[in-house]
Amino acid sequence: MHCWPRYLLWLVIAVLGTSSMLSACGQKGDLYLPDNSTTEQHKS
Repeated sequence: MHCWPRYLLWLVIAVLGTSSMLSACGQKGDLYLPDNSTTEQHKS
């Protein structure tokens, strides 16, 4: 017996995963961490 909602779920997961990977390909720029001084001020 085939469960079509399960296949639909896997299809949705595959489409969303593929689209998120493809949308991340065009992003450019440097990766950086925020300054420790700004994060310490928010904690206290």
